[in-house]
Amino acid sequence: MSNTSFTPGSTGTLGRYAAGTRSTPTPRAPWRDWLALALLMFPVLLVAVDNTALTFALPAIARSLDVSGVELLWIVDAYPLVLAGLLVAMGSLGDRIGRRRLLFIGSTGFAAVSAVTAFAPSAEWLIAGRAGLGFFGAMLMPSTLSLIRNIFPEPNRRRLAVAIWAAGFSGGAALGPILGGWLVEHFWWGAVLLVAVPIILPLLALGPVLIPESRDPNPGRVDVPSIILSLLVMVPVVYGIKVLATHGLALEPLAAIGFGLLMGYVFVRRQRSLLTGAPVQDGCGAGNRTAPLLDISLFGNRVFSTAIIANVLALFSFNGFILFLAQHLQLLEGQSPSESGIAMVPALIATVLAGLLVVPLVKKVRPGFVVAGGLLLSAAGYCLVAFGDHGNGPALLLAALLVLCLGVGAAETISNDLILGAAPAEKSGAAAAISETGYEIGSLLGTAILGSILTASYQGNLRLPAGAVDAAPVEASAQAGETLAGAVELAQALPGPLAEAVMAAARTAFDSGVHITATIALVLMAGAAVLAAVVLRKVPTAQ
Repeated sequence: MSNTSFTPGSTGTLGRYAAGTRSTPTPRAPWRDWLALALLMFPVLLVAVDNTALTFALPAIARSLDVSGVELLWIVDAYPLVLAGLLVAMGSLGDRIGRRRLLFIGSTGFAAVSAVTAFAPSAEWLIAGRAGLGFFGAMLMPSTLSLIRNIFPEPNRRRLAVAIWAAGFSGGAALGPILGGWLVEHFWWGAVLLVAVPIILPLLALGPVLIPESRDPNPGRVDVPSIILSLLVMVPVVYGIKVLATHGLALEPLAAIGFGLLMGYVFVRRQRSLLTGAPVQDGCGAGNRTAPLLDISLFGNRVFSTAIIANVLALFSFNGFILFLAQHLQLLEGQSPSESGIAMVPALIATVLAGLLVVPLVKKVRPGFVVAGGLLLSAAGYCLVAFGDHGNGPALLLAALLVLCLGVGAAETISNDLILGAAPAEKSGAAAAISETGYEIGSLLGTAILGSILTASYQGNLRLPAGAVDAAPVEASAQAGETLAGAVELAQALPGPLAEAVMAAARTAFDSGVHITATIALVLMAGAAVLAAVVLRKVPTAQ
């Protein structure tokens, strides 16, 4: 098998050999490669199931541990805060100590912490456990993606492997709500965390035999100051975004984001200095460093940068849509959490199928046009939401989700492959970490920004009937003016005609924000499609 990649900073074609970056790998039987990929699906499923299943355990957790509102937020937020802060550092660490080794450490730690956290006696213990899961979770996703890059150096096989990887993630996301609801209903909330143990056992048992180790042959020393700086960048920014999404504009989250951006400037300057070999003062007695934590030169490759931007914008728009859809199905359509999760399954299956079907397509159509086509398909889904009537049941919105997921599955499968192919094999861990960090940032920004716009539009457009305000306690009316959930609770406490009037007013106000956010997503997807078509147009079809 040949080693094919883009060289950083070039605009060359797929299949160009990055000379001197990696020796020819020892031939392996193809069946061993595909079995290795099957094992790598277990940590992917683990992370995907854990992310979505926990959401359905939160009410039970709140009742069991007598959790306050602030504690409940930290139970949710502790995991992504730590995860996002460590992704880049863990990707670079995998390049140095071995990606398989880091994957096994992360998997073992994730399963062990999950098992302990399942029996947490208090909210404080559960928050600490979630932070621990974020620490070990940061080792998993970059490791799986970078190992795929090295197990499948030949572009066509790698592209199919990436599609299967993405399918595993989508499948886990679809399984999470159903599995989480069933476990909580039949056992207790801790069973959602305990499920990590059986999921990870096949990887730990067979992985040492079937998954080959890979690492950067010339990694240099670990740059501890850069690791600390990366945490000082990501954690304050992610924290600030989440606080803004929850509580609105305030000095504290804005200051946190500003501090994180300032540390980002310092981090980038340090990485550039290390890349060029310029002297760097650590303040800890260290001399010059030859290996930056993050190879900034990767962003000089327009294929790499454009694929990252496309992924961030796609996740930004998608998470804003899911935030709205979950509320619509449960609060306006009256579906239970499990029912709403099942209603979304066909669209998530469409994501899997689209990702697999575009693999042979890029042999006839240039990858840039496939990515652009997927983004345009996503734009069509947002168009249905932006200009459609949401008052006649969930059919239109679920159809829009189906179209949207087809586009996301197609675009992200190819863009992820372009990200991996654009980076040298020895830097695949760092490239995968950048891709995963883009996912986290896109998801957080989508929830924070589009969620805030949706909430602000709802609050500004809600016009409760006078009779409802007079008949209800002041506190209930105030809560109805804040959130859609508050309006639903108010309606449940009122007689029939007034309840219907409250729900009609709430639906109208909520839909006003939905039309705005869907329009924003539509514009972003159309813009991303144009960017992909222009910048990636010279990337040739697969051979």
